[in-house]
Amino acid sequence: SDLFFSPVQPIMFVLLFVYVFGGAIHPPNGVSYVNYLMPGIFVQTVAFGAVSTSVGLAEDLQKGLIERFRALPMARSAVLAGRTTADLVRNVVVVIIVTIVGFAVGFRPSTGVLPYLAGIGIILLFAYALSWGFAVIGLSASNSETAQVISFPILFPLTFASSAFVPVAFMPSWLQGFATYQPVSVVVSACRGLMIGGPTATWVIQALAWTIGLLVVLMPLAVRRYRTRT
Repeated sequence: SDLFFSPVQPIMFVLLFVYVFGGAIHPPNGVSYVNYLMPGIFVQTVAFGAVSTSVGLAEDLQKGLIERFRALPMARSAVLAGRTTADLVRNVVVVIIVTIVGFAVGFRPSTGVLPYLAGIGIILLFAYALSWGFAVIGLSASNSETAQVISFPILFPLTFASSAFVPVAFMPSWLQGFATYQPVSVVVSACRGLMIGGPTATWVIQALAWTIGLLVVLMPLAVRRYRTRT
């Protein structure tokens, strides 16, 4: 059921932004809004999907499932690795579905297959890094509802105060610095360059730096929190 409902929200966002807000938003350099939007939708989709890691782990702890895993001869990090990898596989399926919807509403990548796949690869790696961060939240929350309540206030500023849906130039000047260089915007800009053209190398390097940095910090933090919690 989770796999069935996961694409529903991004599909609704695609339809909402393309058909309701699209006529009022004019990206630079003559890019069509749907082409500008889709890289942002991909990143937003996997970012919101990462919440399932926190909710799932909190639920497993609440039900005592993690306690049963502790009795098995496995590394403690294996539970977290299994959870984050399962969420990564789910993200692959969701991205494929959202891609099909994007093409149906007029999305047309212009850089070729390999750059497009490289963009998807960066998105999925970023999603994997986020999953480890939300694993920390799931292991710290008292139950799944609390995990969800904690997760969304973190995600909303990152996804909506970003270049995912509108050009940063349209935002107030005091917000533009944050909106340009925070991780979601950097990953969106990298994928936008890879998928529809424009500045690419600098954004790709920054996106990989953010993603690898998050993994280096969050993976040990999640494993440590798992050990202390269980």
